[in-house]
Amino acid sequence: MSVPPVRPVRRGPLIAALLATGLLLTGCSGFGGTTDHADNVGSAPGEAAAKDKGAAVGADAAGGGTGLSAPEAQNVQQEEIPSLGPATRAEISPQAFQAVVVTGTDRDSSTSSVVVYERDPVTGWHAVSDVWPAHNAVRGWTDDHFQGDLRSPIGVFNLTDAGGKLPDPGTKLPYDRGSAFEASGDGFQGEALAGSFDYVVAINYNRLPGTTPLDWTRPLGENKGGGIWLHVDHGGPTQGCVSLPRWRMKELLRMLDPAKRPIVVMGDADSLSD
Repeated sequence: MSVPPVRPVRRGPLIAALLATGLLLTGCSGFGGTTDHADNVGSAPGEAAAKDKGAAVGADAAGGGTGLSAPEAQNVQQEEIPSLGPATRAEISPQAFQAVVVTGTDRDSSTSSVVVYERDPVTGWHAVSDVWPAHNAVRGWTDDHFQGDLRSPIGVFNLTDAGGKLPDPGTKLPYDRGSAFEASGDGFQGEALAGSFDYVVAINYNRLPGTTPLDWTRPLGENKGGGIWLHVDHGGPTQGCVSLPRWRMKELLRMLDPAKRPIVVMGDADSLSD
């Protein structure tokens, strides 16, 4: 069988038509319609568009897609009270958002310092005062306080009640004013005790919360002592309380807020660092 002769084809117009058709098709499949261009990042021209868009989205959800994922939430490391160790921190209630930290110089020292902290729900604890000088019991600190040992109890205690001989300076705590807040006589260094109870905050060691600081009920028994207060400093050691300069006591009373569940964290530096 003979092969018929091949007639020369006029290519110019035909090729131009085919190229025009191809370009139009490429435009629709690659970038036309409602296809999101971001879905095609990293694909060969026209490749991703040839796939079902729903499948591409499913691949993204499974971790195989090329789309950008939402940024991961970053955990904020909350700040802790720097001088406290894990055992002491464990005693602090998660409901407490205000802490008066009393740090004794050493176990047998009667001098200490006070810093007030508040806790932000996101960033954690931060100081809201500078360092205040203070006194504690003449023989220092103990984790087993009893009546007459002349040591301040170590621990974490709530602060719920205040009072004093002078008018309320503006505290949000319940404040009991009365002439019974009277201190007389001399301290361990011969200093006058007068005015020491002009402003007081009861420390909830062996006492009933929600009562005047003058309530002498002792839930743990009389032998475990009591009447442990924050009060005005008289210039020397105490029998068991913590004392601050008069103007610092007024400042503290104005800072304490029962809505923040204030506490006192008190003890010598080594004990608090445990």
